[in-house]
Amino acid sequence: MLTKVLEYYSRKDVQEALLEISANREVVSVFKDGRFGNRPNMLVYPQDIIQEVKKGVVSFHGSVERWSNPMKLEPGLTKEDMDKLRIGFDIIIDPDVPDFEIGKQTVIEIIKCLKDHGLRNFSIKLTGGKGFHIGIPFEALPKRVNFKNTELLFPDLPRKVIEYIKHYIRDELRDRLLEIDTAFGLAKRVGKSVDEIVVEDGIDPFRIVEIDSMVISPRHLFRLPYSLHEKTMLVSLPIDEKRIEDITKEDAKPEKVVVEEKFLRVKRNLRDAKDLIIEALDWASRHEEETLLTKEIPKKTVKKVLKKIPEEYFPPCIKKILSGLSDGRKRSVFILINFLRNMGWEWEEIEKKLNEWNEKNKPPLRTNYLRTQLRWHMRQERNLLPPNCDNPNFYREISMNVCEPDEICQNVKNPIAYPFKKFKKRKR
Repeated sequence: MLTKVLEYYSRKDVQEALLEISANREVVSVFKDGRFGNRPNMLVYPQDIIQEVKKGVVSFHGSVERWSNPMKLEPGLTKEDMDKLRIGFDIIIDPDVPDFEIGKQTVIEIIKCLKDHGLRNFSIKLTGGKGFHIGIPFEALPKRVNFKNTELLFPDLPRKVIEYIKHYIRDELRDRLLEIDTAFGLAKRVGKSVDEIVVEDGIDPFRIVEIDSMVISPRHLFRLPYSLHEKTMLVSLPIDEKRIEDITKEDAKPEKVVVEEKFLRVKRNLRDAKDLIIEALDWASRHEEETLLTKEIPKKTVKKVLKKIPEEYFPPCIKKILSGLSDGRKRSVFILINFLRNMGWEWEEIEKKLNEWNEKNKPPLRTNYLRTQLRWHMRQERNLLPPNCDNPNFYREISMNVCEPDEICQNVKNPIAYPFKKFKKRKR
């Protein structure tokens, strides 16, 4: 076995690929029996790889975080010390499922989600084991989030992004899995009983596919691209997204592998994960708020029936959004749904208005995105408010600058107050 492993890692193209991805990362060697080598460690020269293999190393794992000097990492470092050393991090999404076909379909839904949010800087690889990794490079993330340098937001930011992606793809993934097999068949594929994967509204796709964001922690590791898997001896192989449907584990055999694709590659359009980050943080804040509310003692409330308020009373910002946008469309979906809901509009009317509005956008949003957002809001038992007028991430940030205040806006903190003040003014 050592001869085959050494033969593979002696390839110049494999060495170059490993050294490229290893830059600024802690790299940990893994032996055939699963034992880890010494930490911290790095790969800098081709000979570093060969020396590790001669010791019996089969696989190389790298840190999700990027460091100014990985060799300064020591047990017991404080968060402040690690923040000083960290210069960035990548987001690695790891759908864990023993069934290869289910893994493929999960990856397809995740890719759709990323594209819906305008993201192109993502890459895919076989893990060499049971499934896939999807990676978003640090260069795709905004430099600052909520006035903080992004490199300081590990691990909270990637955790929230992964939880949001799970929320976004849940319904579509469930439908896709049921196209593969029945609930009984799916349970059998993953070695569970039907009761373990079924909840009140049907199968829970994340009881079939585990995408655990909680495993993301400081100094978290992932198997490097073009590394061998210590158990299967298959290659952790980067692939083009167009190959997902046809890819097989056979393609990851060392003798078949050609070093072509790169994992965590960066394309020209940098920082294209901005919309995904904004949506994820906004969803996370709403989700956390709801979790806190469910812990409180429920109070009996009488739902107030609100008469539908016509568009002529809408504030300038809402009217401008409704005229169509080229940027800020996803943020505007959240604004419009909650504004119209608070204006007494029925769900059918809101859905119709959003579809009409989307046709004016250049380009329009995917209908799947609108449908998912509407479904989520329909499930809420209380009315959420649209963001306040002074929220820095919304009205003034949208490229068309939809904030064009008139004399009524001066006394308004939230758009929903505008129609009532306008109505009172007309009455007087």
